[in-house]
Amino acid sequence: MGKNGSSALPADFSAVGAPVAESGYLKLLATGELARRAEALDARLQRCDLCPRACAVDRKNAKVGSCGVGSLPKVASIYLHPWEEPPVSGTCGSGAIFFSGCTLSCIFCQNYPISQLGVGREISVEDLASGMLDLQKKGAHNINLVTSTHQMPAVVSALLSAARRGLRIPIVYNSSGYESVETLRLLDGIIDVYLPDIKYSDPQTAKKYSGAADYVSYNREALVEMWRQAGPIRTDAQGIALKGMIVRHLVLPENLSGSGDCLSFLAHRFGPQVWVSLMNQYFPAHKGPSTPPLDRKPTGEEYEAAFAALTALGISNGFVQAARSRSTPGGGDDPS
Repeated sequence: MGKNGSSALPADFSAVGAPVAESGYLKLLATGELARRAEALDARLQRCDLCPRACAVDRKNAKVGSCGVGSLPKVASIYLHPWEEPPVSGTCGSGAIFFSGCTLSCIFCQNYPISQLGVGREISVEDLASGMLDLQKKGAHNINLVTSTHQMPAVVSALLSAARRGLRIPIVYNSSGYESVETLRLLDGIIDVYLPDIKYSDPQTAKKYSGAADYVSYNREALVEMWRQAGPIRTDAQGIALKGMIVRHLVLPENLSGSGDCLSFLAHRFGPQVWVSLMNQYFPAHKGPSTPPLDRKPTGEEYEAAFAALTALGISNGFVQAARSRSTPGGGDDPS
């Protein structure tokens, strides 16, 4: 995601439970399990079923999946990103790697040149590993995998190489939330911090605007699995996330996102320990300007209604963004 411009809800971002001494992937590296996971993920490229699309394309033999990517890593940018939620970006920035392609086809995607037009370049696994190490050298608090679901075989292979060469910082999985539980289980112990979206509550809305009628069911199952693996946020003494899950929800015009239902699911399934980032940074992009009501930002009232639902449900951990005045369209900073 891009500029968050968030303010904390009235709860301290302090460590919950015992501190996390070491990133999980380092433990898997020591036992040889990280190498086995890399092999297991790579094998699934032959009839690709990494995401819910399960398009069964042989990506190992230069075929391109429904995600628009083959077997090599395809990356749009690698840089220190200062505008994620504070526990992710911290004071030095998050080591963001923006991957090309996507498992969804959101008509309002603000990153559509990368996600749908294929902007980016193919690199080797070793170059990706070197990019991770360079981010660590620059002071990144973590490696932030942005929209990497369809490229996780290459990512885990790169992580294996980078860990052998000295990578030590946590891994953040920054996702649309459209995930296969089977793939997520192969990431258990590899991912330290999950940063998924919960985009919709209605399957037909998800189909109309993101091309995935099954988004809601897969998203809910994925969030449960991510929570099982990572649980609530735990931080170091400086407030930097070491492990856990923060769920993002972007408020859309006319409540197309079904904010109340989405937030209710989070509150009732995960309880008061869940962390939520309630975002007010939608603006019309891609096909949004020609698709009412996505041709405008949310109004102040629309965002305030989502915030009221958040408060009524007792969700007090996480971040919110300022709403515009009631007389003008709402919106926030330009997300990536």
